[in-house]
Amino acid sequence: MDAQNLSQRLTTVAKFVPQGARVADIGSDHGYLPAALALQGQIEYAVAGEVVRGPYENVVSEIKKLALAKIIQARLADGLAAIKDSDHINTITIAGMGGALITQILDAHPEKLVGVTRLILQPNVGEARLREWLMNHQFQIMAERMVAEDGHIYEVIVAEPSTVPFRYSKYELTFGPFLLEQHSSVFTKKWQDELQRQEGVLQQVKQASKPPVAKIKQQEEYISLIKEVLN
Repeated sequence: MDAQNLSQRLTTVAKFVPQGARVADIGSDHGYLPAALALQGQIEYAVAGEVVRGPYENVVSEIKKLALAKIIQARLADGLAAIKDSDHINTITIAGMGGALITQILDAHPEKLVGVTRLILQPNVGEARLREWLMNHQFQIMAERMVAEDGHIYEVIVAEPSTVPFRYSKYELTFGPFLLEQHSSVFTKKWQDELQRQEGVLQQVKQASKPPVAKIKQQEEYISLIKEVLN
């Protein structure tokens, strides 16, 4: 993979970046996503933030190689601290991390979210927790996609600030309001696999010398939820 040949996962993220956006790509790794967007003329400006020096240097190298220094700024910083007021960022992308870590990044600098009109998030795990954070911070989910690639299934969540109060049900937080509607073959595969895995976990928990009653009840409720959605 490189800036000219993004993975299907990052291509999906890129599709939701508005034309002419000013983007902060947090945890940019090699900077392939902002570089691809710049090469396609899709963005006006980008910050590529990295907290680890090695990946940061990869971003610097990629920007230099592609002569994109006028459009993309590489920043060595922790999360949203990479964003400066003078950047006038309106779109934030965070891809390839756990949902819990993404919520921590968003929580750490709420002031950096002022003026942001779109979040494009791709959690590897912990999607329900991330959706709950979005709901509690008045970011409404506008679109979702599921992508199967290299033996993994990824979810892309697009959210925008809302002035209107809204709530998501337990179903919507767990499975995604748009993904529930789409009910694609990838969706079915993900949750069939998850059902099988959770049933295995339940059997192991039940075989403990002192089976934890609360844990078993929680597990059974989760399995019941998955079965309802699949049926």
